[in-house]
Amino acid sequence: MPNANEDNPSALSQVQHRAVSELLRVSPVADDLALRFQEAGFSLALVGGSVRDALLGRLGNDLDFTTDARPEDVLKIVRPWADAVWEVGIAFGTVGAQKDALVDGVQQSFQIEITTYRSEAYDRTSRKPEVSYGDSIEEDLVRRDFTVNAMAVALPEKKFIDPHGGRDDLAARVLRTPGTPEQSFSDDPLRMMRAARFAAQLDFEVAPDVVAAMTDMAGRIEIVSAERVRDELNKLLLSTHPRKGLTLLVDTGLSAHVLPELPALRLERDEHHRHKDVYDHTLIVLEQAMALEENGPDLTLRLAALLHDIGKPRTRRFENDGRVSFHHHEMVGAKMTKKRMSELKYSNELVKDVSRLVELHLRFHGYGTGEWTDSAVRRYVRDAGPLLDRLHKLTRSDCTTRNKRKAAALSRAYDGLEERIAQLQEQEELDAIRPDLDGNQIMEILGIGPGPAIGQAYKFLLELRLENGPMEHDAAVAALKEWWAEQG
Repeated sequence: MPNANEDNPSALSQVQHRAVSELLRVSPVADDLALRFQEAGFSLALVGGSVRDALLGRLGNDLDFTTDARPEDVLKIVRPWADAVWEVGIAFGTVGAQKDALVDGVQQSFQIEITTYRSEAYDRTSRKPEVSYGDSIEEDLVRRDFTVNAMAVALPEKKFIDPHGGRDDLAARVLRTPGTPEQSFSDDPLRMMRAARFAAQLDFEVAPDVVAAMTDMAGRIEIVSAERVRDELNKLLLSTHPRKGLTLLVDTGLSAHVLPELPALRLERDEHHRHKDVYDHTLIVLEQAMALEENGPDLTLRLAALLHDIGKPRTRRFENDGRVSFHHHEMVGAKMTKKRMSELKYSNELVKDVSRLVELHLRFHGYGTGEWTDSAVRRYVRDAGPLLDRLHKLTRSDCTTRNKRKAAALSRAYDGLEERIAQLQEQEELDAIRPDLDGNQIMEILGIGPGPAIGQAYKFLLELRLENGPMEHDAAVAALKEWWAEQG
């Protein structure tokens, strides 16, 4: 890959070797597509994150290209070639495609995006960027967010294009903007959150002038739609180093605009230093929850860990004996979680699950050293429902005490609770706790039709089941009839 600005070939030889290997792997698809653009009189280059990831040796099957062809021309070239084409992003100059190809003897599917050279910018009032097309790849690269994403490889000749020193920044593991950060963030304020996200994903440092601009311009993020903010936050949370990104959001003041509950956790300590920093505790809980994940990053668990204590600032009380209390912070926090996540346009199901975990995260602390009755254990399982496994992980992660004896005691107690749950599950099918009689049986026994009374009877029998465990059919019938007689 020739490069006009190559100053020190040996310093980047390892990076280049990785990139060549990655590009050769995708060449059967990339070169084939590039030749079609060339035959039609257009240029095509691999660009942005795809080039960055190739240099890092982690290029996947999602490929980003840029071209001087307008979207209507891109469609004419791609439609006869691709296995599927979609136009969802065409208003922003992007055509999507899927191409299945045999690579190294293995059939693979490539997800491709081809974007016309462009520039985009927000005006002072609109939540949608204005897009205008450019005529050169240099124009296209200068409008990109960071130098490590402002590199391209012209195809099919494999010429490396790096006008802003992206490879040097990649080697130094630093995030800088191609132009001034002020201009970059003015063009698209979401780039400030992307800085935090890339720092978390790549474990890179953010250049001081970029951090300064983020701090000065933090309020500008409010022009960006909640959906775009949410998507960046998700990518940050699901990264390898979310603490790094979250800390940057808080330190620059961005979090005060998109997730104000997080910086609010930086409570001032009381004069006796008798309660720990809730903000730092929260970040530790998040990292401890991540360590318990079994099947890759779990957004529900990570959101619950991040938000589990957000009710503490509103419930903090200084007691007469000098202690600090946070009574019912889990209930207040659940309501705050629901409100914040709804404002960020999360799905109803995810809002429900995360707020439920926040509400339940303290329930275990009433367990003590195993004083719970079987009835209490059943209710714990019933209330957690399908979230039980995540609740186990969240509860275990919530122990951040440095007192090893206390931590060990809490761990043993939770081991004991999980053992009791397992025993009861084996005996009683706890995962599907329901009354010993169903709705049809209730109507038949009581001789009544559908109506509110059936729901009341069902609820009574469910409480009985939770309290006493499974009942024989005759005993359940007798209990139902006795309850019905009491209803008058």
